[in-house]
Amino acid sequence: MIIDNCLLNIDMDIYNTNTLINEQTGNLAFKLSEFDNSCQFCDTHRFNYYSLIWIKKGRGTAQVDFTEYPFTPNTLFAVTPYQPFTFTEEEPLEGVVLNFHPDFFCIHKHHEQVACNGILFNNIYSPPMLCVTDDMKNELERIIEQMYAEVQKSELAQYELLVSYLKIFLISASRAKAKQQPEALEGSTDEKEPFILQKLKNLIETHYKTMHSAGEYADLLNISPKALAKMTKNHFNKTMTNLISERIIIEAKRELYLTNKTVKEIAYDLGYDDEHYFSRFFKNNADISPKTYRETVGFARAAMA
Repeated sequence: MIIDNCLLNIDMDIYNTNTLINEQTGNLAFKLSEFDNSCQFCDTHRFNYYSLIWIKKGRGTAQVDFTEYPFTPNTLFAVTPYQPFTFTEEEPLEGVVLNFHPDFFCIHKHHEQVACNGILFNNIYSPPMLCVTDDMKNELERIIEQMYAEVQKSELAQYELLVSYLKIFLISASRAKAKQQPEALEGSTDEKEPFILQKLKNLIETHYKTMHSAGEYADLLNISPKALAKMTKNHFNKTMTNLISERIIIEAKRELYLTNKTVKEIAYDLGYDDEHYFSRFFKNNADISPKTYRETVGFARAAMA
């Protein structure tokens, strides 16, 4: 890794930016920055790295994938690679952004250590955000200060120490979200969630590789597609097609991350006999082809982590 510590022009409304660049690829590996009264999130973004965006001041509405989420001060968003998001401000935003690429730290490979996958990231049923409480605020601030200090040093074992701080940050945020949104924990249930939707989640997890239509799940639940669509929209603010597609894409991305399977093999494993149809489906949902995703995020990169 090489370090690019830069103080950006004040007109850009971003300061204290610290970036690590992967020497092999020239791509961003790790970046920590603050923003003040910035509209840098007004346009739709799709980054090839993870983003943790801590809104310290300001309020507005975030659109992530297909869903809108109102937010207030001290909200932390967790965005996965190539997940589209945009913020609409109602009040000027101030906060901190932490970005890291999978070849810097791959959450799939380190799931047992950190357990943020399926809680902070890649949970189609849970909002991609959590509230930063007063107790959390002090803890996260300390970790960020340590990251800032370390990223500027370029000393021995810098990568190892930064990864350690990143793990602590992710674990702290994951624990907080699990407490605030217990349904984000795998296998847990939300008492406010209708039983039929709990069963739907289990069915999607069991059959998403073979059942791709909303009608198939409605039949399994012995409910009309229209009634099921209304329930999912009211509870998850997503359509059945969204839920099924997002679950398939998460698995496709995981395979592209961690394996050297061909796109044709991945498509077949996910229930698609036509590789080209699957590639179009992936691009429509991820806004990038499976091949490009792998080249920028997946196995070719993550294998070096």
